[in-house]
Amino acid sequence: MELTFSRRSQNIPEGIFSLLNTKKEELLKAGRTVYNFSVGTPDFPPPVHIMEAMQKACADPENYKYALADRPELLEAMRDFYDRRFGVSLQTDQIMSLYGSQEGMAHIALVLCDPGDVVLVPDPGYPVFGVGPKLTGAECMTYPLYKENNFLPDFADIPEKYAEAAKFMLISYPANPVCSVADDEFYQRAIAFAKKHHIVLLHDNAYADLVYGGKVGKSFLSYPGAMDVGIEFYSLSKSYNMTGMRISFAVGNRRIIKEFKKVRSQIDYGIFLPVQHAAIAALTGPQESVARQCRLYEERCQALCRGLTKIGWKVPDGQGTMFVWAPIPENYTSSEKFAIDLMDRAGVIVVPGTAFGRLGEGYVRMALVYPVEQIQQAVRAVEESGILKS
Repeated sequence: MELTFSRRSQNIPEGIFSLLNTKKEELLKAGRTVYNFSVGTPDFPPPVHIMEAMQKACADPENYKYALADRPELLEAMRDFYDRRFGVSLQTDQIMSLYGSQEGMAHIALVLCDPGDVVLVPDPGYPVFGVGPKLTGAECMTYPLYKENNFLPDFADIPEKYAEAAKFMLISYPANPVCSVADDEFYQRAIAFAKKHHIVLLHDNAYADLVYGGKVGKSFLSYPGAMDVGIEFYSLSKSYNMTGMRISFAVGNRRIIKEFKKVRSQIDYGIFLPVQHAAIAALTGPQESVARQCRLYEERCQALCRGLTKIGWKVPDGQGTMFVWAPIPENYTSSEKFAIDLMDRAGVIVVPGTAFGRLGEGYVRMALVYPVEQIQQAVRAVEESGILKS
């Protein structure tokens, strides 16, 4: 039988992470020591009170039925959390849960876009930012992020015709993969730009709790006018190490949230109830572990960036997230070639910057998923491989 697939499906490349994982398995089978800096899965355990809440909820057979909706306690916990954490006042009808921010960003275009509509996404940017709109038949126009501007967009770089045509613009700070943090002025300019051109702003705030240098991550919704023009995605995955539980939230503009809930009601039957209980525990429980974990990530970042710089690979310290965005060594011109050689020669797996867009060329991304001691071992492996001298 001859099978045919949609053009939409054929235009989506295989995820870079699955390709890197295949190569990793080959190295392990060959008996090599591997340092896998490719996938941002925290190696820290969830706080005990979250696991206990999950375990208790899993012991109740009633919790294995369809959830159908977010529990009122979950919405209230998120409402109160946003007020305490960010100083943002929300009502429960401005909050909805998602199966992780990635799922939310993949589906939000179903709410905001028709085929042929224009959306604005960053380059470099996380791949799902563009994949979601493309699945709806929308046209993705990229706006550039340059090192010289701290990887913040210059709104003057966006042609007027695309600004006028755009249905939404996706922004994300602290930013994966480029590891920059936005200032107050940026959010004010972004909101003004959105109002001027009638663009919905979507802010991915997955790394709000991973900002370095003693600074505190903020919410886009804490700025005047933000609630009028957009919504924010806030994830529990990295702050509380709940990546496998798949729960995050979309919060903000009431009309967008209402429409988003309607669309998603046709897709699923609600978040597994024990996961909702775990999320309530995360949002209402002690928060000391979040701040402590941020300090540990910052120590890892410094160990990796400064360690590599010391051996001749100049890598600036990151400003936040759980990643490092590293310019490739001066003796290379291709990020993919460097990533492959680094894997083969040093057993160190990184993601080539081209996985995040055309302007990712010349960079690789590394996840801070090892303690300082193992990071130092990985740095030695890079040095001993001779890759920086060839």
